[in-house]
Amino acid sequence: MVVPYREEHNKHVYNQFTIRSEKRDELCKYLNENGIPTAIHYPISLHKQECFKSLGYKDGDFPVAERCAKEVMSLPMFPSMSEGQQDEVVQTIRNFFK
Repeated sequence: MVVPYREEHNKHVYNQFTIRSEKRDELCKYLNENGIPTAIHYPISLHKQECFKSLGYKDGDFPVAERCAKEVMSLPMFPSMSEGQQDEVVQTIRNFFK
């Protein structure tokens, strides 16, 4: 699993907390079954979106972007989210990977 990177001297204002997992679909299902909502905000690589069709890109032209599109998922993120709720999300993910 890959989590967002933040340099030591910077702060991040998370609009979404998006992670990557090679087991994304299974993880999303597991989290949802355990009452933790997830979302997939970026399911299609930019070069494969309809608005860029005229550029003529095809599958395989941007393999890293294509892999990321298959792996990204967003975890719950909202201003009133308590540390306890955050811990629940983390523990549920840990349980999935055990």
